[in-house]
Amino acid sequence: MSASRRSGTTDELGPQEPERDGADLLAALLDGMDAALCAFDADGVVTHWNREAERILGWSAEEAVGRRGFAGWAVRTADAEEVESRLMSAMHAPGRQVHEFALLTKDGGRVLVRTQSAAVRGPNGKPAGVYCAFSEVHAQIDLERSIALSEALLEDASWGVVLVDADLRPAVVNAHAARALGIGRTAVLGRPLGELLAQGVEELESALTHVLAEGAPPAPAEMWVTVRTPEGEKRRCWRSGFLRLSSPLAEEPVPLGVGWLFQDVTESKQSEQEASQLRFRANQLHRAARAAAECEDPAEAAVVHLDFSLAGFADHALIDRVAGGSVRDGEETVRLVRAAATPSGAPGPSLPADGRAGLPARYAEGHPAFQCVERIGSVRASAGASDPEQIREWAVARQWPADAVHALCAVLRSRGRTLGVVTFLRGASRTQFERTDAMYAEDVAVRIAALLDLADERLAEGRERG
Repeated sequence: MSASRRSGTTDELGPQEPERDGADLLAALLDGMDAALCAFDADGVVTHWNREAERILGWSAEEAVGRRGFAGWAVRTADAEEVESRLMSAMHAPGRQVHEFALLTKDGGRVLVRTQSAAVRGPNGKPAGVYCAFSEVHAQIDLERSIALSEALLEDASWGVVLVDADLRPAVVNAHAARALGIGRTAVLGRPLGELLAQGVEELESALTHVLAEGAPPAPAEMWVTVRTPEGEKRRCWRSGFLRLSSPLAEEPVPLGVGWLFQDVTESKQSEQEASQLRFRANQLHRAARAAAECEDPAEAAVVHLDFSLAGFADHALIDRVAGGSVRDGEETVRLVRAAATPSGAPGPSLPADGRAGLPARYAEGHPAFQCVERIGSVRASAGASDPEQIREWAVARQWPADAVHALCAVLRSRGRTLGVVTFLRGASRTQFERTDAMYAEDVAVRIAALLDLADERLAEGRERG
């Protein structure tokens, strides 16, 4: 235990006397310190020696207190004069002084320590001694590295760092994370994550709660979130790592919060998704071509291409043919007749329509299919409403299945003529069609148009022979 020199009067005081209580409190405080501490009076005699000093050097308080200086026991005799002069010089110097010394352990070893010493002043304000706090240099360097690492992460890191408290609210945010969240560093603090993210909050909060309860996951996790920014909502993919923060001062780990580190990998993930999507669609086109090659009827082969194109792309599809077979560019009057469509109820293969009657589809003026024929290019359309009844009315008014929310029309062209339109439809569970989707639909339309043109040629030849 730690000890200090006490006067005889102090030793004779009872256990409940204030002066004795003060001495016991001082001893308890000294023993509870994480740093080693010793103190000298004005003559250089050791007056205090705590448990950490005993742990580092091996000398107990009873062995240390009362010795004059470190010579011959805690410092080599050759070094004693220099060490003691530098320590005691703090008694007449302002502030604290920092030194590094090699001290001796009780078993004869040497320990390099870093000391901080300062004057102890008496009641009259004059120097009465020196206190010296010291720790092993490697421990001090480890502490300084930890502090430097923390400061670097929270200032200069090239990835986002957020310290989240036990209530799942940001407590510290570095500059990179603030930019990613689209808000100032101080404005983020203490706010619920739901105010910062439009989507992905539930997944993130679930991850943070898991880390608080169970600890850090074994690998980073990729999370898609939608961030609210002054320019609007932006969808981002963040590769995130989590660390549970526990107090080093508690006997048992007490979670202080979670350290959340993330990098924006949106561009790379989008590139991976696009490459995977291209591979899948190319494979579907290849499979469709092989399956269509086994069909004797070109019209049946065209429907096969339509069915293969739906996988991972759309929920419904339909083919509308130009009445009379084709229309050349510049002709104004166009009628469209349903040629094939996917079932509007349960999923299944597309069904050819009986177009012998030649009744035109009841499309209103300005219908996306008519726009597609007029422009000789793809046309995209969306309901643009969130109310289910309004969406249903939008789809029914265009003669599409009631659950259609997004549409993409691609023109069927062959030998410089327009043969019709192929329409792909998506429900509410899918996103709206993008430009890359239109390119795929155009590839499918080219194959369907060629087969329909071939079917028309064979039909014309059959009529001539008949």
